Amino acid sequence: MGDLVSRDLKENIEKLKYIFKDTGDIIFRSIDIGRDYKRGACLVYTDGLVNAPSISEHVIQTLFRLDKCDDFDIRYIKSNIMDLLAREAIAIPEVKEEDDLDKIVDAILSGQTALFIDGADKVLILETRGWPNRGVNQPDAETVVRGPRDGFTETLKINMTLIRRRIKDPKLKTVLTTVGRRSKTDVAIMYIEDIVSPEILEEVNKRLNQIDIDAILDSSMLEFLIEDNYLSPFPQIESTERPDSVAASLYEGRVGILVDNSPFALVVPATVGTLTQSSEDYYSRWTIVSVVRFIRLISIFISSLAPALYIAITSFHPGIIPTRLNYYLEASRINVPFPAVVEAFLMEVTLELLRESGSRIAGPIGTTIGIVGGLIIGQAAVEAGIVSPLMIIVVAITTIATFSIPKYEWASGFRFIRFIFMILASILGLYGIMLGAAVTLTHLSRMESFGIPFTAPYSGLGIKEGDLKDTLVKAPIQKFEYRPAFTFPRNRRRMRKR
Repeated sequence: MGDLVSRDLKENIEKLKYIFKDTGDIIFRSIDIGRDYKRGACLVYTDGLVNAPSISEHVIQTLFRLDKCDDFDIRYIKSNIMDLLAREAIAIPEVKEEDDLDKIVDAILSGQTALFIDGADKVLILETRGWPNRGVNQPDAETVVRGPRDGFTETLKINMTLIRRRIKDPKLKTVLTTVGRRSKTDVAIMYIEDIVSPEILEEVNKRLNQIDIDAILDSSMLEFLIEDNYLSPFPQIESTERPDSVAASLYEGRVGILVDNSPFALVVPATVGTLTQSSEDYYSRWTIVSVVRFIRLISIFISSLAPALYIAITSFHPGIIPTRLNYYLEASRINVPFPAVVEAFLMEVTLELLRESGSRIAGPIGTTIGIVGGLIIGQAAVEAGIVSPLMIIVVAITTIATFSIPKYEWASGFRFIRFIFMILASILGLYGIMLGAAVTLTHLSRMESFGIPFTAPYSGLGIKEGDLKDTLVKAPIQKFEYRPAFTFPRNRRRMRKR
């Protein structure tokens, strides 16, 4: 507990002015209230973080009108002035009393308004937050053909509201906390009380309470601090911009974490199955989605292994491909002065440069740079004899396969290990690829996400309960009678058959 509020208004204001020394956006608005027995009062708030018209109309004007109430002076002398103002004067929906000066300072810096009254040992904290914010728009990274088009913004309350609209259930709980010694970033933990596993919820709270850092600027920083294995290239926490995706996860017994100032929500636990799913899967027909999910699994292997297989086959094992194709392959590489590994690395690095430069330029210009740059450089490289035409095809297929993986962080992990596979293939050929695949699968099988095996349900957890019907393929919605077993939900039944 910090310093307590004094009954002397002047002393309180002097303390705040010392704390906010050389801070030009902190406003001190002094007024007098009452009629015959006037009392000094002061409103303290941060300019730009508050709804100024709300303060003017519902607070200042209301306090000014108190001098017209004949009995107000007698009533506030006999009763608690703060309680009287909160119940009969201040027209702000959310009002609370506070006597800890440190908490009052935090409230002011969070966009709330503190009302000090001379002679009172408490302060009224008024909910007046109203900073500029971005409207609810369609997420750029997770677009869908059919389904909701709203996405999270950088304002925590708006994000919480978007989820509450989809879960009108009193069992939906929202626990607010702050993380960061200096930033004091608001964090909301959301879960459905009678579905979520107590062990998972306890682990989430434990990891958040263990964080000791000066600032959290985005949900990604929080993700890196609470994930199980920060050395892994693969994410163990799902991030999404879509409120419907978070709501669906809460219905499955998972926990959502919203961070103020970030449009990305975190969902735990995450597994290989959840990271390969897309929101649009649940808005399309099950037959099409089942085929698409199978294609996604194939795209993971293509994204990771295609360039490595090209290197291994051309350098070590040309005999495993048909003879006529082998002749064509060797003929296309006659004028290429580099070995296959250099050829592959040259094109992959070039493509990564194009991808990075295109992502740094917003709008259609970035897209144009990526497409035109890829076409021009690829065509010029073939004509100059630097790379073979087949290498261009392999790189193009690999890039397309990478973009077919729904989660960006999940796809980025496979982009990283692609280069490791290429190095192993250049040294040991197919044996190097097999060694790398064994190490990768072992790494994935050893990982956990908040106590849940990362490879569930493929690793066995949930297979008997039928989790594969919403992972490997997508069964008709009539078959989703139970929630996924890998989250150990307290209430497994999701739907009753007629």
